[in-house]
Amino acid sequence: MPDSHSPHSTARSWLTIAAPTATAGVVGAAIGLGAQLVSALMEARGYSNTVIGYNGTFGGIATIIAAACTPHIARHFGVVRPILVMLIVGGSSFLGFYWFQNQYMWFGLRFTLHFAMTVMFILSEFWVNSAAPPQRRGQILALYAMTLGLGFCAGPLLFSFVGSQGFLPFGIGCTIIALAAIPVIAAWNLSPRFRDSERVPFLHYIFKVPTSTMAVFIYGAIQLGAVTLLLSFSIQIGYTEEQSGHFMLALALGSVLLLVPLGMISDHINDRRYTLLGCALIGFGGSLLAPAFYHNPLALTVILFVLGGVSAGLYTIGLAQLGARLKGHELAAANSAFIFCYGVGMVIGPTLIGQAMDWLPQTGFALAMATFFGLYVILVVLRLIKKLFFS
Repeated sequence: MPDSHSPHSTARSWLTIAAPTATAGVVGAAIGLGAQLVSALMEARGYSNTVIGYNGTFGGIATIIAAACTPHIARHFGVVRPILVMLIVGGSSFLGFYWFQNQYMWFGLRFTLHFAMTVMFILSEFWVNSAAPPQRRGQILALYAMTLGLGFCAGPLLFSFVGSQGFLPFGIGCTIIALAAIPVIAAWNLSPRFRDSERVPFLHYIFKVPTSTMAVFIYGAIQLGAVTLLLSFSIQIGYTEEQSGHFMLALALGSVLLLVPLGMISDHINDRRYTLLGCALIGFGGSLLAPAFYHNPLALTVILFVLGGVSAGLYTIGLAQLGARLKGHELAAANSAFIFCYGVGMVIGPTLIGQAMDWLPQTGFALAMATFFGLYVILVVLRLIKKLFFS
């Protein structure tokens, strides 16, 4: 039996972790850069915020369909082959945005890009969860989540440097996706198998743990709504395309840097719903406060940083609450419900935020964000009251 601590074994273990982690980073960067590029091009060509929001909605539809299809794909083709195919599909989608000028083609390309990225995300999450040793699972999953978040940061940062004109931004997006194939191919024989026993029904769990599933619904709505429409919002209130990229970077950095303190707080509170409520209240207040600082770029950057953190906190703390409440097959089913609700949020968020911006050009973006946070506050308060008086 080989020594589990030998250099060869250690290298294999790290390669097994590196492959899905690199895939997660690519997913974040591709979505972050792609959403900015498409929004910038549609804004420049005079499309309304509602139409731009509908385009973002196609990403959410793709996520829902991909969440339903991925287990079937993995059972038939394994983990590595679908990831490599989706890398090709995602890279081709990026180039398609450059080569095709028809808005209807862009809807289709948005769908294929998000479908590919979602399949890669689900399979990489399954891979890293399977590969992580129990005694270090928390650390490794934290590294995985941070890489995903840093990918979201890298997309807007790249956009702020290269802009939306010419072939360069599309070529960079395609290249980033292609580079992820290197560790995936290197770890081909180390990937896990998707077992038939992991196929479980999940719709029931949307209502069994509603504070978790609705937390990720709100996160999906706000995240994709902001990624899709923050550029249009920034231009509407007088900022440049480059400044919009800086605002997006602040939002993305908040979603990475505030996760650790929020996670530490939630670990020291017996009922994580109080931490979820705190995140939603801060998001609600920050969204309402934002219009007062539209013409103060530093203050607006700070507000967006905090909003990015508390919205991502809904996702991570909701997921932690799910793991604390459920185990085994129940947890597997609930995770599927979690991803499904995330996709539904991605469908609804860009559409409603885009319409709000058309109805109320100056305040629609902030009020729509506040509405999502406010509805979640009401849900959590009702659940806590129910626990207090009826449990």
